Amino acid sequence: MEPIKNPAPARPSDVQEAAYNEQYNRVTTMIQHYVESIGLTKESTYNPKNSNWLWKNGSATIEVFIQTIHFPNGSRRDYLRIFSPLLEIPANNLLSFYRHLLELNDLRLGVKLCIAPKTQTVYATYERDIRGMDYQELTTCIVDLELWADELDDQLKEQFPNWSN
Repeated sequence: MEPIKNPAPARPSDVQEAAYNEQYNRVTTMIQHYVESIGLTKESTYNPKNSNWLWKNGSATIEVFIQTIHFPNGSRRDYLRIFSPLLEIPANNLLSFYRHLLELNDLRLGVKLCIAPKTQTVYATYERDIRGMDYQELTTCIVDLELWADELDDQLKEQFPNWSN
């Protein structure tokens, strides 16, 4: 019988990658638990092609996913990202519109308003590195965005109608 050989020691990068994967999987599971806690199913919300969850909260559409950013040194960071489209950029009154969005960024704590590149859509968004995230924080992030998005999409459409449509 041949003696058992000690496995090669783990490289630091392997240990770090395993930790990243564990955290990613843990947060993915937490997102799914949240979805189920509000009475939805994985089948009705999760899109495996895009690795995202999508559902409605009132008049707002909520999208949740984890975005991984890889760095040249081989490290990575994973971010919880929550989005909700609010409205199309109006054709008129743009200076007042943009000023109002900037002021809302100051008032609506935890949520920022942005315009996605190559679109004419204003989004409410929330982003956070997933390191150290627990279920309570994850639910707070999602619930806050759901609340603000459902309120803001109606308010902004009323305040800044798109008269070009």
